[in-house]
Amino acid sequence: MEDIQSKLLKKSPKRRLEQFGKTISFLAISLIVAVVIAIFYFVASKGLATFFVDKVSLSDFLFGTEWNPSSVGEDGQPLVGAMPMILGSFIVTFLSALIATPFAIGAAVFMTEISPKLGTKILQPVIELLVGIPSVVYGFIGLSVIVPAVRSVFGGSGFGILAGTFVLFVMILPTVTSMTVDALKAVPRHYREASLALGATRWQTIYKVVLRSAVPGILTAVVFGMARAFGEALAIQMVIGNAALLPHNLITPASTLTSVLTMGIGNTIMGTLQNNVLWSLALLLLLMSLFFNIITRLIGKKGAMK
Repeated sequence: MEDIQSKLLKKSPKRRLEQFGKTISFLAISLIVAVVIAIFYFVASKGLATFFVDKVSLSDFLFGTEWNPSSVGEDGQPLVGAMPMILGSFIVTFLSALIATPFAIGAAVFMTEISPKLGTKILQPVIELLVGIPSVVYGFIGLSVIVPAVRSVFGGSGFGILAGTFVLFVMILPTVTSMTVDALKAVPRHYREASLALGATRWQTIYKVVLRSAVPGILTAVVFGMARAFGEALAIQMVIGNAALLPHNLITPASTLTSVLTMGIGNTIMGTLQNNVLWSLALLLLLMSLFFNIITRLIGKKGAMK
């Protein structure tokens, strides 16, 4: 009797294998969480040193318009105003998303509603190929094609927010298009059939039913594209001009948070003010990435509730 009871209570090999799989999954998730916490702690500890160690005013950092960490102003405070880079980052991000969204929606509608076979066989592989192209390639194309085109049409040096906007537009277009295609494909087929059965035309069905049902997914795609544009460094650095000045128009050299970071982080000494303010810019970028992720999750939850 005791032998039978011990056999019944003994874990089977499948049960032990399942327990082993759960342990591995838990360790992997714990490692990911630990890495994320470590990154936040490292960047925050370096970035906050600007305000707690070097005694730089937060308002001067966020709203100041002069960027020259090696110099001091008339009030004796270092010139570490990040407003030119913050404005440059937001302007190129919003302009590129504004231009890319109509093209992405149009391409997605064509691929899913008008010509699904052509979209699946030709356009989808092309979009996936564009997503995988390194950013340095986009930067070289912008440097050799877009910058001269802007210079010949609008004058000036060609470097500036307009050139950066066009480069980011091309970069985020495949990502936004691919996610928009997935959002349109997720709309149930019976929505289309019911609309057509009620006498709606194909274009009325696309506009009134399909696109409106896919709005949360499309907004998620746009926000995701904006997050990528906001964090892009190399390509935008090659075409924007890298001048830490307030952008007065779209064709004068400007800068972004990422362009200043990539140019200066290797030329400063760890622990100095010049290095700490760059980490403060990195902390600002990290917080913006977190903000974009929160917006994406909120949009997803709102779409799931419908």
